Order: sequence, then C-alpha cells, then structure tokens
Amino acid sequence: MNRFSVIYLLRKQYHHTYCATHEEADALLAQLLTQESYKPIGIYDAKTELFFWEPIRQNQYNKASIEKQGKLGDQIIQIAQTLRHHDEVNHGHTNSISQLLQPDLAELV
Repeated sequence: MNRFSVIYLLRKQYHHTYCATHEEADALLAQLLTQESYKPIGIYDAKTELFFWEPIRQNQYNKASIEKQGKLGDQIIQIAQTLRHHDEVNHGHTNSISQLLQPDLAELV
C-alpha cells in the first residue's frame, strides 16, 4: 500500500511520489533536497490525513499564527488529496522513486 506521498514542486507545479513507509518517504524527501530543480514540500500520510512539512518549511509553519497554520495545513492536505485522487482516476499511473531519482528522466520532467 502506498500510504505516504512526498509532495514537491517542479516547474511551479505540485507533484507527488508514493512511498510505502514513512522512512522511505523521509529518505526521498532528503534526496529531493539535493536536487536542484525540485522543491520538496513535505510528506502526506493518507491513513491519518496528516502532513509533515520538510524541516525549513516546518520552521516557517511553527512561526505562523494559529489561523495561518490552519489555512496552510488545509491547503497542502487538499493538494495532496487532489494529487492522489488524480492518480486514482487515471488508473493508478504514479511516479516511482526510481523514475524520480534517475538524472536522465529528471531532465525530461
């Protein structure tokens, strides 16, 4: 089961990659931090519907007001759910970690 989604920005558009475990998602998030054109946002847990921001964004989130935190949380969860729903509608076509991390394919995305 692909419980987790790593959410990132690429060319000003949101994308996600499924991961089976939180550890796998953490590793992918760390890898994306080293990729020049990728802007990692965080990890969405579809089972609990919680979102875990990447460390820099988590720090910014922690400094925001309660109202702003609620708004940001709602927005990113909606984005994650929409990305996952879009994949379901398109018959499960998903990004794989190997596709995401292969330099040749990353240039085409």
